[in-house]
Amino acid sequence: METAAAPAHDFSMLALFLQADWVVKGVMIGLLVASIWCWAIIANRIAAYAKARRDMAAFDKAFAAGRPLADLRQDYAGKTQSGLSAVFVAAMDEWDKSHAAQAAAGGLQSRLEIALDLAVTEQSAKLEQRLGFLATIGSAGPFVGLFGTVWGIMNAFTAIANAENTSLAVVAPGIAEALLATALGLLAAIPAVIAYNKLSADAGKLISRLEGFADRLVALLSRQIDAGRAL
Repeated sequence: METAAAPAHDFSMLALFLQADWVVKGVMIGLLVASIWCWAIIANRIAAYAKARRDMAAFDKAFAAGRPLADLRQDYAGKTQSGLSAVFVAAMDEWDKSHAAQAAAGGLQSRLEIALDLAVTEQSAKLEQRLGFLATIGSAGPFVGLFGTVWGIMNAFTAIANAENTSLAVVAPGIAEALLATALGLLAAIPAVIAYNKLSADAGKLISRLEGFADRLVALLSRQIDAGRAL
């Protein structure tokens, strides 16, 4: 009489997750949530940088038209400022405050430079917002997944020892469950690393544009100060 064949083990991802140890399950859930959050950050930053480029292009066009700076400032008064317009308005605010207080013209340029530096720093922080999370997941994700794998393999070998059976049919399910944690760690880390490098480069270009505009603006205002002219 033939012995009935043992039922095939279910190696689908859902089955492997459900059969995993609770620690491994926790690692898998954490990595999956981190991966989803990374993609949300990536989409958010791509949209934010595209908007920043459009806003900078529009302001550059208005600034290059050669209109009086006072008139240009009126166009942006009362609006939410970001990018180049925020840097421009910060400089104009300091210009007006210094003249309203009848402060010495000799220190105006240094005050303008400080105001511009602060504005550029603030806008740079907004551009780089949330990129740190991508860097963290990109570097830590594989190690978190590896921790889940090591823990799962330990449990698998313990089960093998208790069953006193080292056949592949006994070993494979536990090993597969453990390796799924490493796969999820890589699934979270690889896009995070690629996106962090790309988005950091994009943010760096935008920040360089802010710094360049700040230098141009302080040079323009410095000439106005030296000539003793109003805006």
